[in-house]
Amino acid sequence: MKNIVVFASGSGTNFQSIIDAVNRGILPARIAGLVTNKAGIPAIQRARKANIPVRVLNPAEFSNNESYANQLLNQLQEWKTDLIVLAGYLRKIPAEIVRHFPKRILNIHPALLPKYGGKGFYGSKVHEAVIEAGDKETGCTVHIVTNNFDEGPILAQAKVEVLENDSPDELAQRVLKQEHKLLPEVIKQYLLTLK
Repeated sequence: MKNIVVFASGSGTNFQSIIDAVNRGILPARIAGLVTNKAGIPAIQRARKANIPVRVLNPAEFSNNESYANQLLNQLQEWKTDLIVLAGYLRKIPAEIVRHFPKRILNIHPALLPKYGGKGFYGSKVHEAVIEAGDKETGCTVHIVTNNFDEGPILAQAKVEVLENDSPDELAQRVLKQEHKLLPEVIKQYLLTLK
């Protein structure tokens, strides 16, 4: 059975969708741990409730990026990580980690990449940009993480119609529903490709 480590920075609803998929036997994997850059977030409560180990590693608390990357790498090795899943993680993954886990880091993004991706495009900022541009559809994307924000190979997307009077919050809720379905399914398929 493969070990997944989830990275999250907030409420952890995508993290919960992975926990639920594992618990229901839909996702044949083990969640070995949660990495977060913030203490006291709901994602940590979700992990504790599911008896999943948590490690809070805030890059700002390290003297340099190298020592942060080393701590992160040590933790990932200790958990015997096969796959890393970014589920609302708002920090750039150090190049050292990307190098050590080639094609073994997935991310869910709340837009149809390559549109509305890259630095600064996260959370409600994405949905505001979609509405402002007058797009008729949006959605979410699961992709492989590389050293550039949101530029890795796309694995799957789910589309969502943008309604005429949508607020960013209303749109976000509908996109999030699709994220909760898409992410566990893509992880399941992707794990089959890992040796």
